[in-house]
Amino acid sequence: MLEVNRMDNTIYIRMRTRVQAKLGETLLLKDIAQIISKDEIYRKLAMLPVHKTSPKDRNIIIIDVMSVIRLISGTFPNIEVQTIGPPQTIIEVMLKRKAVSLPVFLLVWFLLFIGSALTIMNFHEDVSMLAVQQQLYTILTGKDERKPLLFQIPYSFGLGLGMILFFNHVFKKKINEEPSPLEVEMFNYQQSLDQYVIVHENKESVKRLDDD
Repeated sequence: MLEVNRMDNTIYIRMRTRVQAKLGETLLLKDIAQIISKDEIYRKLAMLPVHKTSPKDRNIIIIDVMSVIRLISGTFPNIEVQTIGPPQTIIEVMLKRKAVSLPVFLLVWFLLFIGSALTIMNFHEDVSMLAVQQQLYTILTGKDERKPLLFQIPYSFGLGLGMILFFNHVFKKKINEEPSPLEVEMFNYQQSLDQYVIVHENKESVKRLDDD
């Protein structure tokens, strides 16, 4: 019976890792954290305003769990707050972006296309791909051929198919649910970037407090 009463007077908070918000939007507690509590307490906590985004916030805001506990304690002073999971939530403010012009898009696409083509050609030149295919053609057919199309054409199709399978995408459609190596690397990069932003923001907060 004592255990039930203790649980009734406890709030469990799990901060979300990353949340997107619009400029001028008021973030509620339910937007930045998962909450477990009694229904009547949850309804009040869920609608508790935490932060309103503004232009001075720029595009990244860090909400620390300590400020959330302080906010909850001010509303429910006699209730215990237990935290689970990450100690901060990163708020990414979705600022209005300028539309990319068609000439800029075509220029970037052209540069990427030329760069990729040169990379593939230089790689084939470094490993002497043409010489290897010529030698294989001679071994199999007994004839010398300057352009062994018997190998070059299937190899070209296989190269494109291999890139599709490697990146696990056909335009915007995924082939299967398994993440591609590029998605894994992007995930690791985002994790490192989030950690840097949290550490950097905490340093800036401490500096502002020292200045005050």
